[in-house]
Amino acid sequence: MPRRRLDHVDAMRPVKQAGVVSTHTILSFAPAAASAGAGAALLLLHVSRAGFFFISACMLTYAHADLKLAGMRRFYWRRFVSVGIPYLCWTVIYFLYLLPGTHYPSATAALAHLASMAETGYFHLYFLLVIMQFYLVFPLVLMLLRRTRGHHGLVVAAAVLAQVTIAILTHWRLLPPLMLKYAQQDALSYLLYLVGGGVVTFHLDQVHAWVCRHARLIVALTAAAALAAEGIYFLAQHGVTTALGSGDDPFQPSVIPFNVGAVTCGYLAGVALVRPWRSRRTKAAVRVGSDDAYGIYLSHMLFITALAWLGWGRLGPVIPWPLLCLLTVAIVFACSVLLTGLLARTPLAVPLTGRKQLPWHSLRLRREASDHPATGPAAAGQDPAPRPPEPAALAGGQ
Repeated sequence: MPRRRLDHVDAMRPVKQAGVVSTHTILSFAPAAASAGAGAALLLLHVSRAGFFFISACMLTYAHADLKLAGMRRFYWRRFVSVGIPYLCWTVIYFLYLLPGTHYPSATAALAHLASMAETGYFHLYFLLVIMQFYLVFPLVLMLLRRTRGHHGLVVAAAVLAQVTIAILTHWRLLPPLMLKYAQQDALSYLLYLVGGGVVTFHLDQVHAWVCRHARLIVALTAAAALAAEGIYFLAQHGVTTALGSGDDPFQPSVIPFNVGAVTCGYLAGVALVRPWRSRRTKAAVRVGSDDAYGIYLSHMLFITALAWLGWGRLGPVIPWPLLCLLTVAIVFACSVLLTGLLARTPLAVPLTGRKQLPWHSLRLRREASDHPATGPAAAGQDPAPRPPEPAALAGGQ
């Protein structure tokens, strides 16, 4: 069966990671005096969560659309290797990284804190807890999508209704305390984006054509949804009403239309980034960003924390906070790419980057490929990543 990469979906990864790094940068370095403006930015930047889960579900469904019972053992083992092991390793890394500045009364207390970090996910690692939950039920989701072929509109409508309901119950704290405590780590909190990613994959050719044909309309509607969400935010900020939502909480109905529109705009950005006429440097940068996206996500808090320790935030009175945050994102992104590229070429590549180890000479090959488009693995007909099935193959299913 013919196979190819979804290069344009892969190209969404660095865009989404830029949103993740921006979110954590603002949380770390925006001054208290800028709380309203920072909250307004965070409200929209939380879309990185939706993007993360949409891309993950889309690519998982695309790669395993023909998953059978006989392949389940291999499926779950590969998921554990690519997500479970990195999760455990990076939990320990962040625990040890923060250890010098943390004072525990005893070794038992330190180990209890490590267990707590593993339970809830250190700061940003909860993303992986959510995606592991999705992996557990993925065969059932795939079965549902296969059996409801021709009625996926109803599946999406049910997912939208469920997402709005869950957002209402979470935002207004109507759920039991235990569910509220773990709302951030609960896959149900991101149901629309996980199910939506799977549905889109089953209709990828049609969705791709429709989205590209209506690009201007999508951008306009997304901008309108952003303005509406920000309007609700500032109504609450100025004490007018909190009936429609309040704060920069990502779990509120007011941001759902923007999230859907922004993820779609991210798809359009991915399409634009891999156009054939893009420069070699742009294509190389997109490929590096796509390949290193997972490592950027895992490691970026090392550099944000280090900058905080070095007193980076004290530049706030000298540099306007939006500019300071932009500089921070650029520095952290570059450092994360460098670290990921190095780790991916060591025996620790799998546990620390979720990728197979790469040879050191691949750095030279990648640089040559960016300078000479007729050289390198891709030009020789070799794809550096496994090729999942064609979108058209999903229509028939198995």
